[in-house]
Amino acid sequence: MAQTVSLNAERRSTSGTGAARKLRQAGMVPAVVYGHGRETESLTLNLADLEKALQGASGSTIIELSIDGTTLRALIREIQRHPTRKTVSHVDFLEIHAGEKITLDVPLLLVGTPEGVRNAGGVLEQFLRDVEIEVLPRDIPERIEVDVSALEIGDSLHVSDLSVENAEILAEADQTICTVVPPRVEEVAVPEVAEEEEAAEPELIRKAKDEEEGAEGAAPEGKAPQE
Repeated sequence: MAQTVSLNAERRSTSGTGAARKLRQAGMVPAVVYGHGRETESLTLNLADLEKALQGASGSTIIELSIDGTTLRALIREIQRHPTRKTVSHVDFLEIHAGEKITLDVPLLLVGTPEGVRNAGGVLEQFLRDVEIEVLPRDIPERIEVDVSALEIGDSLHVSDLSVENAEILAEADQTICTVVPPRVEEVAVPEVAEEEEAAEPELIRKAKDEEEGAEGAAPEGKAPQE
């Protein structure tokens, strides 16, 4: 089952860029909640409480949102962050109800070490990190575990290999989740030696040898060679 997190919120009557800026300066975060045929409602959250609630949360985490004493269940649909400080600047919540199916992305978790990695030095590459499903709120999985331990080099897993209990997978079946590729081999550059340089040294050696032999066989000046 999906993780559940509790969070307090207050209704907000002010709107606009200026009002939102003042809220952030006071350590608060503007937010909205919508869905289930309701009008969009503006909220205010405490930044410190929100950051704590978001630790370890994902798109499948159910938020029990308490608004002025009334509690509703929601999913986080969008989080906006400051471009440099990375603090949360705005949150969108989608209200959910027990009997209504919803569409959401659930994270994929690769489990195990592939045979091709363990025994052949291959590398596991993951291409898909979440998958879209349609499901009732009570059946939302926290994550989908994918066993990769049997994969050899060249093997892949696709969305068609997944099975999620009480849910319909909406992602395209031929999408690749992961694959095991051969080990990467780094090419070592061999310095090139010019042909002239290779030939130069033997020529000098032969020349020196010829001169040495000639010197040994030559008679001293004014004397005949000895037999």
